[in-house]
Amino acid sequence: MHWILSGPLSVERLTIAIADLPASLKGTTLVQLTDFHYDGLRLSEEMLSEAIALVNQIEPDLIVLTGDYITDDPDPIHQLVRRLKHLQSRLGTYAVLGNHDLYYRRSQAIVTEALTSIGIKVLWNEIAYPLGAELPLVGLADFWSREFAPRPVMQQLDAKTPRLVLSHNPDSAEDLRQWRVDLQLSGHTHGGQIVIPGFGSAPVLLEELRDNLPKPLWNWIPFMKECSRVMKHWKWAQGLHQVGTNQLYISRGLGTYLPGRLFCPPEVTVITLV
Repeated sequence: MHWILSGPLSVERLTIAIADLPASLKGTTLVQLTDFHYDGLRLSEEMLSEAIALVNQIEPDLIVLTGDYITDDPDPIHQLVRRLKHLQSRLGTYAVLGNHDLYYRRSQAIVTEALTSIGIKVLWNEIAYPLGAELPLVGLADFWSREFAPRPVMQQLDAKTPRLVLSHNPDSAEDLRQWRVDLQLSGHTHGGQIVIPGFGSAPVLLEELRDNLPKPLWNWIPFMKECSRVMKHWKWAQGLHQVGTNQLYISRGLGTYLPGRLFCPPEVTVITLV
């Protein structure tokens, strides 16, 4: 995607407080990358290279990837992993899949195998312990898949144990309210792509417009149906949110769909735990 439609890459740095975080993990640095949509159109090679270089300069403890590596055809994943293999961190890279990674029946296996081939651990309703037993990393199946099943996964963990959760679609945060989630990392929304300063993301404004118009007029509003299909809780389009007692962070991601981004730049996320 041409930079005019995408905008320059930004680095979002935030500090997240985790209750009961062991002293040995204070200051742990995570980097999140998401929504590559690597298909030769929606993410330029230049921006991908810039993002990887930025990550390596940060020297994070852990890298997490939160889905949508491809758009529809899974074949570009093989070229993408040749770039992603250059990512460097102390404890490796962990990933979950997004809805686009399941587009065709064979997509999930192809994407998973490609990521695994370069040492990226793909979590599908699984728990991993790269940061040790005192801070588990939970990776869930995509929210739109038939296999999204957080209960048997979350029930494996003691309620007193803090945990990080990777879940591509932020809408899953509503289901996860019933369990402890110290920090959920998601993508999927691209931040809404178009943000009107002082008013918020375009999808939120479309939802407000829809709610104040007669239903017969809904079909005349551009992108209304598309926004409704992509996301229910557009109030969580980007940034840090409190969902009940849980924390949710949504990255704007790297890839870009038409009509492009406005005041919503692609993002590399750097998180320090305290």
